[in-house]
Amino acid sequence: MNDPIIRIENVTKRFGSLEALKNVSNHIDRGEVVVIIGPSGSGKSTLLRALNGLETVTEGRIFIDGVDIVDAKTNMNKLRSEVGMVFQHFNLFRHKTALENIVLPQTVVLKRTRKEAEDVAQKLLDKVGIPEKANNYPSQLSGGQQQRVAIARSLAMHPKIMLFDEATSALDPEIVGGVLQLMKELAKEGMTMAVVTHEMGFAREAADRVIFMDEGQIIEESEPNDFFDNPKNKRTIDFLSQIL
Repeated sequence: MNDPIIRIENVTKRFGSLEALKNVSNHIDRGEVVVIIGPSGSGKSTLLRALNGLETVTEGRIFIDGVDIVDAKTNMNKLRSEVGMVFQHFNLFRHKTALENIVLPQTVVLKRTRKEAEDVAQKLLDKVGIPEKANNYPSQLSGGQQQRVAIARSLAMHPKIMLFDEATSALDPEIVGGVLQLMKELAKEGMTMAVVTHEMGFAREAADRVIFMDEGQIIEESEPNDFFDNPKNKRTIDFLSQIL
């Protein structure tokens, strides 16, 4: 096994009396694409947010490229510049153009000059397929275009890891495919990715491994063809029978 870039060790997360994650352990290797699926409330998004330090775990440890992110001494701003996250709702600054949304975090966090940041931003708008939208505000963009800007904004930080939390679930069905194609291209380029999604076609095509969660625990995991064609756990079988 490669030295994992992500190690999750006995992680529990409680919200009051609710145990959202229950003693979860796993790993993600460099360049691996892991898709996490499961019913609503199963702990998928909580786990993903914990990997970016957006949720503080109650117990356990998470290591990102050898750094213990649960340690209070860890520089979380530096960590978040290395772990990009794309959300269901695009979280763009409404009063800034597409280009400015990508420029801002580079100048604030990475201390790039305005020109350096603009050069990177324009190249990434090319990469995500909307170079002509640089000067448009979010209100002038479709949902799919806004999500492409959000992905470009994360990529501008040159992250080691990309996390996608239901990145297509707020999009109209006819524009989901374009965003999924962009995510597939990132996977082919070797980006380490953890993806929470309901898009089973993406999971089968792009994932190296599929993880099924339920009630805060990892119930089953395997490579995609085996996972979808030969699930072992009854809970997995029941879940797949409802969505496939």
